[in-house]
Amino acid sequence: MALHMNPYLIFDGRTREALELYHSILGGDLQIMTFGDMGSEGPVPPPDGVMHAFLGTEHGFRLMASDGGPDDPVVHGTDFAVALNGDAADEELMRGWWEKFAAAGTIDVPLEKQMWGDWFGQVTDPFGIAWMFNIAVAQQPGA
Repeated sequence: MALHMNPYLIFDGRTREALELYHSILGGDLQIMTFGDMGSEGPVPPPDGVMHAFLGTEHGFRLMASDGGPDDPVVHGTDFAVALNGDAADEELMRGWWEKFAAAGTIDVPLEKQMWGDWFGQVTDPFGIAWMFNIAVAQQPGA
């Protein structure tokens, strides 16, 4: 996987509706993972709520989105982030960026191994912009 930077939109329970509209207009491949897919039995977050959605198009557009977390109300102006994505080959570079953003801003989510298998963390910079870091780790044989 090459390094990617893309917008990450946060919707107030309308991610599926929004991404299905964008998909109908832009085409491509739409993938939606619900909180239920990750084991949530609700009511908060609701099992059918969108934990993560990805739309990738043949033109190279990449858009990610979520319904947000149950303890984080969606407020316009803070309903987006910049997502930096890489893999194990980019880990040292991405960890370096993480450390610099963390030193300059506020850590919202520590950079830690997540239930989906990748390393993920989020920092809000001094200007109020959230930066998400996702480092995909190599899959173990048989996993």
